[in-house]
Amino acid sequence: MKVISLSVIFVVLGINFLLSVPALADTNMSVANNFEIGQKVMWLYKNRPDAVNVQKIPAEVVKLSPKKVQIKVRRNNEFINRWVSPKKLEIFPHIQQLPSV
Repeated sequence: MKVISLSVIFVVLGINFLLSVPALADTNMSVANNFEIGQKVMWLYKNRPDAVNVQKIPAEVVKLSPKKVQIKVRRNNEFINRWVSPKKLEIFPHIQQLPSV
């Protein structure tokens, strides 16, 4: 009887381990490769998903996750944080230094 109960426990543990392996392997930080904390970006904002007009709002990267980027945006006289898709962000164009005369 002990052999059957031990074998059932090992089978259940094995199934749980096999189901948890893909979750452990989900460490793809491709978002972190494109953005850095403190980096200036442009948020491509639509007020509705079906809207045609896209507003470019300046923002700053605050946090990174595997699927989203948290940005800090100025609204009125305060800053608010929003989690957005990296597809809706553009890297802020760098201003080249003018040659000294």
